[in-house]
Amino acid sequence: MSEKPKYYITTAIAYTSGKPHIGNTYEIVLADAIARYKRSQGYDVFFQTGTDEHGQKIELKAAEAGVTPKEFVDNVSAEIKRIWDLMDTSYDKFIRTTDDYHEKQVQKIFKKLYDKGDIYKGYYEGMYCTPCESFFTESQLVDGKCPDCGREVQPAKEEAYFFKMSKYADRLIEHINTHPEFIQPVSRKNEMMNNFLLPGLQDLCVSRTSFKWGIPVDFDPKHVVYVWLDALTNYITGIGYDCDGNSPQQFQKNWPADLHLIGKDIIRFHTIYWPIFLMALDLPLPKQVFGHPWLLQGDGKMSKSKGNVLYADELVDFFGVDAVRYFVLHEMPFDNDGVITWELMVERMNSDLANTLGNLVNRTVSMTNKYFGGIVTDKGVAEEVDADLKAVVDAVPGLVEAKMDELRVADAMTEIFTLFKRCNKYIDETMPWVLAKDEARKDRLETVLWNLIQSISAGARLLEPFMPSTSAKILAQLNDGHVTDKPEILFQRLDIAEVLKKVEELHPPVEEEADEPEEEVIDIEAKPEITFEQFGAMQFQVGEIIACEAVKKSKKLLCSQVKIGSQVKQIVSGIKAHYTPEEMVGKKVMVLVNLKPAKLAGVLSEGMLLCAEDADGNLALVTPEKPMPSGAEIC
Repeated sequence: MSEKPKYYITTAIAYTSGKPHIGNTYEIVLADAIARYKRSQGYDVFFQTGTDEHGQKIELKAAEAGVTPKEFVDNVSAEIKRIWDLMDTSYDKFIRTTDDYHEKQVQKIFKKLYDKGDIYKGYYEGMYCTPCESFFTESQLVDGKCPDCGREVQPAKEEAYFFKMSKYADRLIEHINTHPEFIQPVSRKNEMMNNFLLPGLQDLCVSRTSFKWGIPVDFDPKHVVYVWLDALTNYITGIGYDCDGNSPQQFQKNWPADLHLIGKDIIRFHTIYWPIFLMALDLPLPKQVFGHPWLLQGDGKMSKSKGNVLYADELVDFFGVDAVRYFVLHEMPFDNDGVITWELMVERMNSDLANTLGNLVNRTVSMTNKYFGGIVTDKGVAEEVDADLKAVVDAVPGLVEAKMDELRVADAMTEIFTLFKRCNKYIDETMPWVLAKDEARKDRLETVLWNLIQSISAGARLLEPFMPSTSAKILAQLNDGHVTDKPEILFQRLDIAEVLKKVEELHPPVEEEADEPEEEVIDIEAKPEITFEQFGAMQFQVGEIIACEAVKKSKKLLCSQVKIGSQVKQIVSGIKAHYTPEEMVGKKVMVLVNLKPAKLAGVLSEGMLLCAEDADGNLALVTPEKPMPSGAEIC
């Protein structure tokens, strides 16, 4: 018997600075769906996740909490693991970077690279971002702030060890060019090549002396290992890598990783630093790194400071585990950020889950019990409509496989729900309740119900990687033609007003502080009067920003894809200093629609977003006071 092909998949290890929100949780659910799907295809899957537990940020948070760093990370790591388990994720290994084996191997790796001459001692002077644990030169900053997270940076100078990144840069460029599948999506690959590799790599600081919460450099203990060198090596230490050359069979079998699944914000570390570290260790590179987009709250990237953070356990209390899994997987595009709101979750719960799927199973079980006492077989009384249903059922597994091979998980789920929708249509076409009135058509009725049970079961089996509990419940109810006595309600319809009321009770709005200073007013120079006809020639509409990215080679411009009614317009705006691309997505804005198209920094702009500007030059997008649909006319 031939051995199963292996498949090693990892998530980024979660940083133990606090409880993960639903955007963080999305990644483990996505990885779980891929891992489960690969198992269903016959792969011997090893699925690793875990927690990243060192660094200055942890040291500071522990001090604020009045506990030791180890006590702090123990608590947060346990909370992360609890949420991963709550979401029914099937990981094989949960590594912690405070695990003894990992720490010892990191020290050995550091010493090996030092002895090889790839790491050397020097001094570092630059701008340091504490949340990102990263140094930057002045030229790398964006508007004086961290280019990764947009936060403030501080000048820092200290003795440090450095890694000779440039030594391996050409080799990495060649690898990326000859392995087009290595970095996905392609937009991430282009960003790494154009912004970092081709301009030339600087040597990387790989140790710190200004804090203690890290893995000590054993031959120079006043230094601790740079958190990214520590964290990235989890992918090999977690499967037993031994720097002395005595790696066990588990490592030899599973490395290289088949897929590193990470957030797009840490793509640089995984596609530049990590491959170069591996080259220096004479290890093969992972086969693929996929930088997935972010899951955003309706009003932008989730942030505790904004008060717009959603947590998985809270959502599960409202909707259930599989409904939350369905939402985060189905609503996330392949290459653009997804949006989550309470309203959208209720809408999906009611339409896709309670109606399309839940009602389909309920009706099928109920009719089988009502007309045949719960047991049906194939009577072979076929009609043309049966062949069409069977064609859909036969086609869907191949369509799902094609989508999953490209990691287009949302599209794969859409294909499965297309099958369920076809089953609902089949009920409408065959009208079992009419067939039941004619005794002569009893065999046809039984054939129809048999076809339904087989088709729904086929869809349920495909659904397992994405919604494992729901899949099992459906198959148990249908049981190959011996249905349960009563259908189990899979998903309850929800009332949006009631949900929002409960949400408000859980998260009451923060009251504004009293005695606020009087709002500043601004007078500007008046422009010439215009006629009503001139004003009427301008078309203003409400637009919804569905995607946004920075314009390359521009310090000021953002390029937004704006949905206006059924159209999508590309609009370039000089607001990069005031909004990140992530903050833009999901906003409803005021758009001058019929402005003559023009190119800005070589990028076509097909309209204008309206903003207000204060005396200091700060900009704010003009947005509707109340919820308005995309395309609504502003008059």
